[in-house]
Amino acid sequence: MSGSGTRVFVARLAGTSVFDPIGDQVGRVRDVVVLLRPKGAPRAVGLVVEVPGKRRVFLPLTRVTAVDAGQVISTGLLNLRRFEQRPFETLVVGELFDRTVQLADGSGSAAVEDVAIERQRNGDWLVSKVFVRRHRPGRGGLLRRRGEPELLDIEAIAGLARTAADAQGAALLLAQYDELKPADLADVLHDMGATRRMEVATALDDERLADVLEELPEDDQVAILSGLERTRAADVLEAMQPDDAADLLNELPDDEQAELLGLMEPEEARDVRRLLAYEDNTAGGLMTTEPVVLGPETPIAAALAHVRRRELTPALASMVFVVRPPLETPTGRFLGVVHLQRLLREPPHESIGALLDTDIDPLPADAPLMIVTRRLATYDLLAVPVVDDERRLLGAVSVDDVLDHLLPEDWRETDEEVHPAVTGAQPVVGGAGSAPGGAQGGGRRG
Repeated sequence: MSGSGTRVFVARLAGTSVFDPIGDQVGRVRDVVVLLRPKGAPRAVGLVVEVPGKRRVFLPLTRVTAVDAGQVISTGLLNLRRFEQRPFETLVVGELFDRTVQLADGSGSAAVEDVAIERQRNGDWLVSKVFVRRHRPGRGGLLRRRGEPELLDIEAIAGLARTAADAQGAALLLAQYDELKPADLADVLHDMGATRRMEVATALDDERLADVLEELPEDDQVAILSGLERTRAADVLEAMQPDDAADLLNELPDDEQAELLGLMEPEEARDVRRLLAYEDNTAGGLMTTEPVVLGPETPIAAALAHVRRRELTPALASMVFVVRPPLETPTGRFLGVVHLQRLLREPPHESIGALLDTDIDPLPADAPLMIVTRRLATYDLLAVPVVDDERRLLGAVSVDDVLDHLLPEDWRETDEEVHPAVTGAQPVVGGAGSAPGGAQGGGRRG
């Protein structure tokens, strides 16, 4: 971005801190909202700002008083209503980056890699420059993405305004969110339109998509899974935790559920079928069939290696469930648990069978949700074992699964109010911006 702040490149703006007039940071820029017009340069109307609590809100550019290196200064108060994109609006990072455009001189096509917005004398912000990389024909006339980079005036670009059917490739968009945790990426996907959400979900690998699906509201989960090719959907279900896969399959019609189970690997499908047999709000319906299960003769060093597995949640990594063979659920007789803290205090060559905590009573599979909750709370546990009538370990219920069922169904979609300290005052709605020109959208989300 330029030192004067009159021209800003969006790729550099993304991630920039936003400050209020007294110097307190209120969030970070995640995207820029523009209006693509049939004639004239596209007009930038606001910033998508992520505030504490991972909420994304709209900041009109009429309320931006300065854009300097590494910071955006706003005036007035932020409207803390969740940002909702309107049909006539376009997100630069989310939709324009990597979009294929035609060059107005007829010399070929190019991919958009960055966009510059520039403040005019009347206070409006217009798209003035587009950084593109030209396509070069390869063998057979196919286009190769490696080409010459150029900074062009907006007038030199044709076809920037496109229909939803001609949306950008998802690769560059995913690169913007590569380091996000699954829950944060799920929040990003939830805010997208249905078409864009499906494009990004399809571009994710199976493991990453499985992690993200586990964090999405049920409606989004069903829409994405139903939109995938059937064998791909089965692969993603296999990558999910069995209890999460069972919860998702429960939301599908019976014929679709049966089809996907038939496409899954038999062993993976077996665990999911077992979980589908239990009522939702019981220990059996809540449990996972894949906790850390080991025999009593296992050395502490080996047990610690098991709990270090990256795919384990912190709750399931907090304890080892010790059983007689077989070690696959349903196991042999359940003997007790060994807590992670105990493992860390004892010599690594010691067998875990000598460290058993046998005071934690396991739950039957039909134990209702409130009994599961009380057991976790009574013993300050992050997970609790579930056994059958012969005391064979069936699985474990972790505290995160219990919370999912105790919270309202729409909890993933409902943002907690950001504390007034974020803006220094209570949230307000809209209002006209103080910048000259009063660009459209100054308070339109009120």
